[in-house]
Amino acid sequence: MQRTVVLNVVGLTRALLGEHTPNINALAGRSTTIKPVTPAVTCSAQATYLTGKLPSEHGIVANGWYFREQNEVWLWRQSNKLIQAPKIWHMARARNKDFTCSNTFWWYAMATDADYTLTPRPLYCADGRKLPDCYTYPLELRDTLSEKFGNFPLFNFWGPATSIKSTRWIADAAMHIEAEHQPTLQLVYLPHLDYCLQKVGPDGDIAKDLTEIDDLVGELLDYFTARDCQVMLLSEYGIVPVSRPVHPNRILRDAGKLSIKVDLGREYLDYDTCRAFALSDHQIAHIYVQASEDIAELKALFSNTAGVAKVLVGAERAEYGLDHERSGELILLAEPDSWFTYYYWRDEARAPDFAHQVEIHRKPGFDPCELFLDPRLKFPMLKVARRLAQKKMGMRYVLDVISTDPTQVKGSHGIYDGSDYSTPVLMSTAPQLLPEHQVSATDVCDLILQHIFNDPQPTACDPQHEEPQHAPEA
Repeated sequence: MQRTVVLNVVGLTRALLGEHTPNINALAGRSTTIKPVTPAVTCSAQATYLTGKLPSEHGIVANGWYFREQNEVWLWRQSNKLIQAPKIWHMARARNKDFTCSNTFWWYAMATDADYTLTPRPLYCADGRKLPDCYTYPLELRDTLSEKFGNFPLFNFWGPATSIKSTRWIADAAMHIEAEHQPTLQLVYLPHLDYCLQKVGPDGDIAKDLTEIDDLVGELLDYFTARDCQVMLLSEYGIVPVSRPVHPNRILRDAGKLSIKVDLGREYLDYDTCRAFALSDHQIAHIYVQASEDIAELKALFSNTAGVAKVLVGAERAEYGLDHERSGELILLAEPDSWFTYYYWRDEARAPDFAHQVEIHRKPGFDPCELFLDPRLKFPMLKVARRLAQKKMGMRYVLDVISTDPTQVKGSHGIYDGSDYSTPVLMSTAPQLLPEHQVSATDVCDLILQHIFNDPQPTACDPQHEEPQHAPEA
């Protein structure tokens, strides 16, 4: 077996390569591109890379979905058991029992039987505090990494304070894993570009960010190749410029389909009594319809909505590999210049309490506005400092400083339109193992295995495989 490292440089496309990316350019001599899965979002893309399957087979239809049996919308769950197909480490172990794998911040890293795993996992204290931290397996690895590199910088990983610091921490952890354990395969998540591209778009001022990620990639390439590892570099999706936010839930509200529960003067969706509601995730939205007789009406409604390119219903979802029980009865695909918000309120004074917070687990959809401070605040950093002072004193506090102005978002992803902006890259230090033509996202799993085993042998895995659970999901 040839030890292999996969660097996932999120958002990287050929359109971004140039004077600020000399290290990546050197790897791009013979490279190819990937036709991404739909939706081209983190959890779906990574699940496809790790299984070789479409969402209709592995079940990850977005970064989250409506859990019908729980009557809850949940995004960013962490249990690997949610992926309903064998993963690459199962396929590799079937070929060689000595194979080992480290999942270094790829998603669904908990409750897994990968040999080593790391994932962001804050501590939620009884007094309301949220403290930066991570989860690892083995459990003691967390203490080792925290002592060596400090606590995982969670607030630099997502939110208005995002920076190269969190990606730097992941890279340092990856080199530690290699030095101590030498896994056969290490999957390394490098998300830095994702943030700036959503903030300012691919045509914005991202020179500093490109230089930062290129320097880090160069360091990792030197480190791993010196230790006789092959390195594959890929991205999950490209980020396109957007200028038009679309609000499916507000459209459903105007059509009389939403059910709103008012608590303390603020509005919240009551999923079970909604005739229909939307879970928005970048450029895709799942419309969950409780009343099947409404489906035709809703398809007509959204088919005539500006910013909506396609409305998929029933068997039409199979064309995009999304015919799965977790999917909505309708699926909206955005126009290339558009994206979907989760917003459903009409009066800002009645917005839910989480609207102005970085609160990825309570919102019924992905919220890129969490990258921005509220522009209405005259002195936003003063408010942040006051809230942090309350936190340090052990007082209850709400860090309600996040924007709800969707026009600030300049980049999004989820739909592949064939442009350079939306096309992820695939590179390798063993370019002879890459095809010259574009590959589908479902081919990536086999290409990784070919790097490890240096042959085109088809993979095999017991479909009845069940994973032991290392830790329960909280």
